[in-house]
Amino acid sequence: MNDRLPLISIGMPVFNCERTVAESVQSIVQQTYRNWELIVIDDGSSDNTVKIVSQFQDARIKIIREESNHGLAARLNEAVIQSRGEFFGRMDGDDVSYPNRFQSQLAYLLRHPQVDVLGGAILIFDGEGSPIGLRVPFLDHNTMCRRPWGKFGIPHVTWIGRTSWFRRNPYKIGARCAQDRELLLRSRCTSCFAAMEDVLVGVRELRISLKKTVPARLEFVQAMVREGIRQRCPSLLTVGVAVESTKILLDATAVWSGLEYRLLRHRIPSCPQIAKDEWIQVRDQVRASMPSQIATPVR
Repeated sequence: MNDRLPLISIGMPVFNCERTVAESVQSIVQQTYRNWELIVIDDGSSDNTVKIVSQFQDARIKIIREESNHGLAARLNEAVIQSRGEFFGRMDGDDVSYPNRFQSQLAYLLRHPQVDVLGGAILIFDGEGSPIGLRVPFLDHNTMCRRPWGKFGIPHVTWIGRTSWFRRNPYKIGARCAQDRELLLRSRCTSCFAAMEDVLVGVRELRISLKKTVPARLEFVQAMVREGIRQRCPSLLTVGVAVESTKILLDATAVWSGLEYRLLRHRIPSCPQIAKDEWIQVRDQVRASMPSQIATPVR
């Protein structure tokens, strides 16, 4: 292994997230594991996102500025191409990685060489940084893929896997809402997925909206039809499409009836106090360690 190269490459596509990106980058900078590179790809932002990231004086951060907006899938593929690490991971410009995330995931991947992609739990917080929920993933490949028309249960932002796998299995260009589910669905028969119980990332949710979930479901229906035919899997074409179509109908009904927000709030599992306390400690540590030359993000 070449010590001059980073072992972990993190791709962070960003778009108009000047209010949150400083905390996201800082959460990477203060990782307990140090041999990483952060590839920030600006997807045509019109605000000060790039300016804020450029104020971090860390040679491990690489900024690529693109003038046009091509979407998350295209930029993640670009980040994979640019990666020099043996492992590639995800990060968003409005979320916060826990300080031991890289160390924990790397240790797991080294112990389990058969695992291609590893995820973990996420804590959901609001615009003020207050914890509001906890999503725990499925832990093993068989459980994740038993009903591929349901949820795989491996939050996208927590992924770290082998760079070689991401290069063999690129994100589908044009996928705008369900990039992760489409990729898992397409690659599940030739891959091994896993997840840890540990909370790895704090995920910011300012406003839950079915305007995002309905297009994602429609996109995934198309993926199931495509993969059902390609993989000769009748259950995707029958059960899968029927289940996802029913969810689309229920979500649309919730929007029409005005119960959208109440319905979606119930989809966020409650957060135990110990997880809340840990998140508050992580949040405060990130904010307190922000470099002095970077203005405190507006919340």
